[in-house]
Parts: sequence; C-alpha cells; structure tokens
Amino acid sequence: MKKLAITLSVLFLGLVAIYFFLLKPEKYVEADLYDEILERGTLKVGINTDSKPFGFFDENWEVKGYDADLARYIAQYILKSPNAVEFYPVTPANRMLKVSTGDVDMVIATMTITPQRREIIDFSVPYDLAGQALLVRSNSRITSIADLAGQNVGVVFGTTAEKNMLSLAPAANIIGFRNYRTAYTALKDGKIDALTSDDTILSRFAYEDKSVRLLPKRYTKEPYGIALRKGKGTKRLKENIDFAIKDMQRKNVILRLRRKWLKL
Repeated sequence: MKKLAITLSVLFLGLVAIYFFLLKPEKYVEADLYDEILERGTLKVGINTDSKPFGFFDENWEVKGYDADLARYIAQYILKSPNAVEFYPVTPANRMLKVSTGDVDMVIATMTITPQRREIIDFSVPYDLAGQALLVRSNSRITSIADLAGQNVGVVFGTTAEKNMLSLAPAANIIGFRNYRTAYTALKDGKIDALTSDDTILSRFAYEDKSVRLLPKRYTKEPYGIALRKGKGTKRLKENIDFAIKDMQRKNVILRLRRKWLKL
C-alpha cells in the first residue's frame, strides 16, 4: 500500500509536468489571468468542501469555512465585492491538476507549500501554519508516533501527511482514503488505529466528538498557501493575492478567522 500510494503521487506529478512541458505549443502566449478575472468579474476558486472548518457546505448548500472566507476577502480586495466568487469543489488528489489546467483561477484548500509542488505550480505567501498530528480513539493506548509500528494509520490521498508518514513511521501500515469523512469513519469503526493530517483539520473532530482525541505532539510545519498556475500569466494575480494576505495579517483578519473557525 505504501509503495502504491507514493507511486500514484509521483505518477500524478509526472502527468501534470508532461501536460505543460511536452503538450504546450511552442509559440504559446500565456494570457494575463488577472486581466481575465477583471473582465469576467468573478474569481474561480477551487475549495475542498470535505475539510470542515476550512471548507464545507452548510444546511443551505452554501460554501462556508476559513478558506471560503479567505477567498471572499481576496474577491473584495481584487473585485471590490466579497460575493464575486465562484466555488468549485476539489479534492487533495485533483486540486493541483484543477489549477494547472486552468479549471480554476486558484485553489484555497489547506494546501501545504512544498518544494516538490513548487516545481509544478506556484504559491502565494503563506496565510497560515499547521503541523501534522495524530487523531486516535479516546481509549487508545497510542500516545505518540513511536507507537505506530504495526498499527493501521489512515491518510488522505494527495496530502503531505501521506508522504510524511512513509518516513515518520516506516513500520506503520499506511491506509489511504479519498476524503476525511471516510477516514474519520474508519477510525470510529476501528478499521484504523490512528488518523494523521494537519492539526487544524483534525482539531474539529476532537472538538465535536469526545470519543476521539488529538494527541499534543506536532511532527511537521505545514505552511498553507494559495495555489496558482505556474507561469508569467499569473504574476500580477499572485502579486495582488500576496498583498491581500499581508493586508489581512496586518489588520488581524487572519487572527479573527482562526478564532472563528479553528477556535484558536
């Protein structure tokens, strides 16, 4: 399972690279995405709607969450309206492809900035910082990553947690899931012994459900960035997004979002 997971991740990155570096016409002239957005009047934002409290559908099927509010602030900054956003659901497995092929203008979906991803896509300045953690059942004897040898550990495909666990807990049995909901259900049902991901994502499960608990140790630093298509065509868009994020940090908007959605 471990070899299959990492093979699929490498294969995906390779396919994206082939799309851009082999299939792109020689005289391809990249349009300025910022100008396109201004003319269109809306931002097309990819968001993971299965990552409450960052992105989710409420009872009225409206997209809510930390990342959704962040997108609305950027829309206000660029287009002078917080409602000038069209949300497109993405998953950890397809979000790089969605932004790389232009299906969306950007992806705001708890996406960690890594050197490997920077080879394929671009990122804004970081807007938040998370750390990889472990979620276990309340009666579990697991207290740290050292206890995972021979245990079944759940990860979501396409996340940095999937790759990190191969080095952090090489003796663990890594089991992949398509989304957090199914991984969490597997933990509750005893099909896995622990679930690993960013603390900011796992904290909501422990906050809402006392039958599970989040272990205190953090094993990595995960800077979140807004993902953009790589190339000259996104230069002005990236500059404006970076300015917007820095403005949010200066005005404590990010701090208020953390308190509102993460209870931190």
